[in-house]
Amino acid sequence: MSTPENVAIIGAGLSGLTLALALHRQSIPCTVYEARSAPLDIGGAIMLSPNALRILDILGIYQRIRPEGFEFDHLYFRSPDNELIDSFEFGHIKYGYHGLRIYRHVLIKELSEMVTQANIPVHYNKKFLHVKSETSSEVTWQFGDDTTATAACLVGADGIHSRVRKYLYPDLEPRFTNAVGVTAAVPTSQLEAPDEYELPVTIMNPKHGAFVIAPQLKDGSEVLIGRQKHATQLEREGWDRLLNDKQWCIDFLRDGANDFPEIVQRAVSQISAAKINLWPFHVVPKLDRWSSHLCRVIILGDAAHAIPPTAGQGVNQAFEDVYTYSLVLAKKSRDMSLEQALGLWQQGRQARVDKVLELNARIDKRRMPKQDRNNDSDVHEVFDLEWLYSPDFDAMVDEWQQTHRPLS
Repeated sequence: MSTPENVAIIGAGLSGLTLALALHRQSIPCTVYEARSAPLDIGGAIMLSPNALRILDILGIYQRIRPEGFEFDHLYFRSPDNELIDSFEFGHIKYGYHGLRIYRHVLIKELSEMVTQANIPVHYNKKFLHVKSETSSEVTWQFGDDTTATAACLVGADGIHSRVRKYLYPDLEPRFTNAVGVTAAVPTSQLEAPDEYELPVTIMNPKHGAFVIAPQLKDGSEVLIGRQKHATQLEREGWDRLLNDKQWCIDFLRDGANDFPEIVQRAVSQISAAKINLWPFHVVPKLDRWSSHLCRVIILGDAAHAIPPTAGQGVNQAFEDVYTYSLVLAKKSRDMSLEQALGLWQQGRQARVDKVLELNARIDKRRMPKQDRNNDSDVHEVFDLEWLYSPDFDAMVDEWQQTHRPLS
């Protein structure tokens, strides 16, 4: 079977827009549909590691966003008395790229402009409702305005609360982790940190949890500060009320600050209510299938898997999903069914995700309090991250596809 003639993408966020550009690069026609009325202009900064930056570079995005982001190579971890206890490599020129911290809306803006320049249709105010029918050659679905559309393939790039996923798993709901992130942005000068104080940093505290300080903006003149709070599940209206209670957010960021180093106390001394964000954390279980049985509906990114933030790979693995999916469609041989191709893609991608989850567990283990560790060797473990940061995606997809058996 040949490459699908057209692909519909639900969601004009980071994954959806990047997928559109990746498909365009392979000369696969696509159309993007977004429930909102305009490109997303929300959210804080994200951290991009070399594996994702390599993809964005191939697609021509990296050089456009690099001047707008803050480059760094390590994440640092300190004790309550400000002693450096761990560091984790997040980027390095040996991998081809430094880590890059950039505002989500900046990346969305550049992606949107590139999609427009490529003449890829993007339709806003088109809320996906449900799939109406699926055959071996096409899928038809309905929007909130009672219109329908048909395509060879429908891809759900619509996040952890994916509506497209409902077609594959009608009863699945993301599980709230009972944790919510509360963040704010403050001027870096407010920290009064010595020049040798290395950022981004997470300051661990057994009583109050971790406090994060991460530079953003291209000159590092602003930092994100943030903490996680245990919370019960709320409906959307409840989250909206909590987010609108800016003073609660500020009070929480300041709570227990005296038990942290002085840099934290200075960080929370002045917080603008306009710079507050609140993020409930959800996860989805490991899924058996990322595609429907007729293979015309696919989910990827957060819709297909949720990766805890330990190694900072959530959005980076989503970029791997979309790019390798485009390669799988383009490289699929005529003696391979779409079901085989997608099965090999999911198998290969799940292996990468599982390896990231294993890395997360190893990182978590060595950051445990000393009394909870089996031995101190975990603290001194040197991670080999070449597999994560320097993949050859074309060779990877070729290897996946070489394992298939030709159709009889």
